[in-house]
Amino acid sequence: MKFRIALIISTLFVLTINWAFTSEKPVAIYKIVQSNGYYQLLKNGQPYFIKGAVAWQRFDLIKKYGGNSVRTWARPKLLDEAADHGLTCLVNLPVKAERDGMDYDDSSAVQQQFENVIDFVNKYKHHPAVMMWAVGNELDWIPPGKPYDRKVWNHLNELAIKIHEIDPHHPVLTTIGSVHKDVIRELMAGAPELDLIGLNEYGNILKLAGWIREFGWTKPYVLTEWGPSGFWQVPYLKWKVPVEETSTMKADLYKIRYEEAIIKDKKMCLGSFVFLWNQHQERTHTWFGMFDSEWRETEAVDVMRYEWTGKWPENRAPRIDSMRIDGWTAYSNIYLKKSQSCSAQIYVNDPDNDPLTYQWEVLREGTSFPYGGQGEKKPPAITGLIIDDTLSNIRFNAPSEDGPYRLFVYIYDDQNHFSTANIPFFVK
Repeated sequence: MKFRIALIISTLFVLTINWAFTSEKPVAIYKIVQSNGYYQLLKNGQPYFIKGAVAWQRFDLIKKYGGNSVRTWARPKLLDEAADHGLTCLVNLPVKAERDGMDYDDSSAVQQQFENVIDFVNKYKHHPAVMMWAVGNELDWIPPGKPYDRKVWNHLNELAIKIHEIDPHHPVLTTIGSVHKDVIRELMAGAPELDLIGLNEYGNILKLAGWIREFGWTKPYVLTEWGPSGFWQVPYLKWKVPVEETSTMKADLYKIRYEEAIIKDKKMCLGSFVFLWNQHQERTHTWFGMFDSEWRETEAVDVMRYEWTGKWPENRAPRIDSMRIDGWTAYSNIYLKKSQSCSAQIYVNDPDNDPLTYQWEVLREGTSFPYGGQGEKKPPAITGLIIDDTLSNIRFNAPSEDGPYRLFVYIYDDQNHFSTANIPFFVK
């Protein structure tokens, strides 16, 4: 008898859970409203400002540090993990770009993509983590700047219409890289059913609010990617390589850009997703990632904890003042002779006076830079060049082969933080 009762209770529990997941009543209703010229996102009728990160790992840290949302792929496992941590999701639906082989003149391929997207929305529109749907990422960009097929906007418009029909409770957007007048106007004309727009911008983020208004955009927006200056936006040296900002310079820019671009535009900006909640190889292995491969945290993580909660963490990452090779900075076009003996220095202070350790390495400059770093590999370190790589002041020998290189340094405290800088140089 007890077994039968337990079986009945278990069956009812499963049916209840299944009904909650598949019933026509969503777990949460999201709506964009406008009042007195101000846009606002509501979650179940309450204001919801997006404090998010682009992420596919360590959702627990986003929640712990005050974030409330992630921009991530359309994968059930990721949605489940976000829900487990009480986070909402901007879900990147499987809409392919022309740079990835999609042909928007191929009606069969377009129809198949349409069906795949709608199938996913139908299956997961009641998932508790879903907040918004993103139909495509930077579909207007085909490296190295080739013209894109304007039919893409019509396809997105048809997707938005269908998604609204089957799921009226989650807004739909697409993302574009930065803001360009022609793209904005073509998007408005071709996909008027989109509820808002997602903007991916780095060095020019402070100009976005003015640009979108100037180009005629009147709906709200979300910063779907933002962070340090992009490698296309910084000074270049004579051998055509970009100078990377130190982790401290980046952290300072994260703070300025969040306060001056994101929370300041209260009329149209609904929030943001900081880039990138991971370690990432793109141009270098330190350019965009807010962590290293061991999940040690840069100053940028400290900044986002402050912006999301209003409080700095009790212990903070080391701050870099400057790095030099024989007294020259990264902006100095440093040429070295083969096997030349040099000195390098990193000047650092730790806000908490934690003991610091150092690691140095020389890498050859990368040569292959696919879009978004997809498949890009960190060049192997060249061993035997550094005399003592555990100090803040070292001696090292230049490589014995001609070409471009970078000297990297990593500084660690004993509280799971790290800071980093690098200097490009050329051997000839």
